Amino acid sequence: MIAYVFPGQGAQFEGMGKDLYQENPECKAIIDNADDILGYKLSQIMFEGSAEDLKKTEITQPALFVHALASFAKNGGGHSPDAVAGHSLGEFSALVANGTVSFEDGLKLVYKRAMAMQKACDAVPGTMAAILGLDNEVVEDVCNSIIEIVVPANYNCPGQLVISGSIEGINKAVEACTEKGARRAMVLPVGGAFHSPLMAPAQDELAQAIDDTEFKTPTCPIYQNYTAIPETNPINIKNNLIAQLTGAVKWTQIMQRMIGDGITSTIEVGGNGKVLSGLFKKVDRKFPISSI
Repeated sequence: MIAYVFPGQGAQFEGMGKDLYQENPECKAIIDNADDILGYKLSQIMFEGSAEDLKKTEITQPALFVHALASFAKNGGGHSPDAVAGHSLGEFSALVANGTVSFEDGLKLVYKRAMAMQKACDAVPGTMAAILGLDNEVVEDVCNSIIEIVVPANYNCPGQLVISGSIEGINKAVEACTEKGARRAMVLPVGGAFHSPLMAPAQDELAQAIDDTEFKTPTCPIYQNYTAIPETNPINIKNNLIAQLTGAVKWTQIMQRMIGDGITSTIEVGGNGKVLSGLFKKVDRKFPISSI
């Protein structure tokens, strides 16, 4: 059984999608359609923008979404995956790939999500930090011991947990994790506290848009970030997608559950093709994963 997996922020790269646009008419049509839906030339930023341009949340999220679906159309669209999953933003790409939402509706939700998250970041400063080499339980205990907002945000792979929260809280947590023996504890160059309670205003904005969007029964299950279990019920998918904005991305648990459920290989779709492949290898060094 094959699962298609879709990366989130951090997988962008300069010139993304330009080769797809120039070499494949179907991909060109998808990217042109995205420009029309958004009402501006996202493609120009994808093809010509600097790394700094592509780091902006309001650009990164739609760019990765469009790149992933163009890649899927070229390389995977003729095949039916047995399951899909996406890391954070990538969950929206996965929901288009398995037929839950249309490309147009998915892109509109992604753009609304990006703008709402940016607004929340501007309103209340926050940040994130990567903690390497500690058990999850140790990091969770550190987060719980700090008065300021600090929570686990991304369970990326065994021994790698990203935390999120207020700037003061994250600095205290980094110091505490270092004292606990973390191999590395470093504040990340991000513009906000994603997947934390500080994203609540963005969650409120996005919830209505998700509620108003048609979600169909998917062609295959999606392993969702919020629960780490396969889901096919459109109502549950909506609720989990809303909860994802302030909840942790349980990617470690998703990978472990996929392997336990009999997924025999995965294909990383879109982005630089390196992020999720590397994480799967941390769970099972011999697990077959390729990228398109």
